[in-house]
Amino acid sequence: MSKIVKINATVRGGAGKGAARAVRREGLVPGVVYGDKQEPQIISMTYKDIEPHVHTGRFMSTLVDVEIGGKTVRAIPRDIQFEPVKDRITHVDFLRLGKDSKIAVNIPVHFKNHEASPGIKSGGVLNIVSHSVSLYCPADFIPDEIIVDLTGMAVMSSIHLSDIKLPDRVTSAVRDDVTLCALSAQAKEEVAAEGTASAEVPATNQKAPADPKAAPAKGAAPAKGAAAPAKGAPAAKAAAAPAAKKK
Repeated sequence: MSKIVKINATVRGGAGKGAARAVRREGLVPGVVYGDKQEPQIISMTYKDIEPHVHTGRFMSTLVDVEIGGKTVRAIPRDIQFEPVKDRITHVDFLRLGKDSKIAVNIPVHFKNHEASPGIKSGGVLNIVSHSVSLYCPADFIPDEIIVDLTGMAVMSSIHLSDIKLPDRVTSAVRDDVTLCALSAQAKEEVAAEGTASAEVPATNQKAPADPKAAPAKGAAPAKGAAAPAKGAPAAKAAAAPAAKKK
């Protein structure tokens, strides 16, 4: 179960961009708590109180008890805004959670027992398709993670969300069955096969080496480096002999 964090907040009177800028000039972070069929509450928080929780990477799926004027409000973060240059937190929206309510939350997916997969042992490649899944969770229980056990996974097989036993009262938030991972054949074998195929050239496409002793074609210049004709050798006939004279 996700750890419930506590954040102290104070009610601020003004709303709008001008009031939010004034809060930020005081070193505070403006925010709002809404939902559960109640009026929104405009709040402000200290930067050092909220920053550590935001940078955990799990803040959007963390239950938060917001202390406002001595009253505790159970909520979950729904939006965080950052300053584009300095990347400072500029605004946080919280969704108020009523009793017995359920919410859709993105839960991270982690994989274990890689060494117990015969497909991975034989050189197969694990392709992770989903790093997180959207689940409907009770307001009082949000799992930290979904664990996928790779024990016994063979090559050319896959694991879907329907193959995982989810915690009680937790269900998928999407209609389709989500693919979590797939195990494909060894990539090195495919590359080697492609290299072998490209190296084999058909004999019909291979050119025989030129014969250095072969006479050049008619009208062609002698090849570079070819030996000159012997001295005194008769020159080749350039034309046919003239016709015989009439008697």
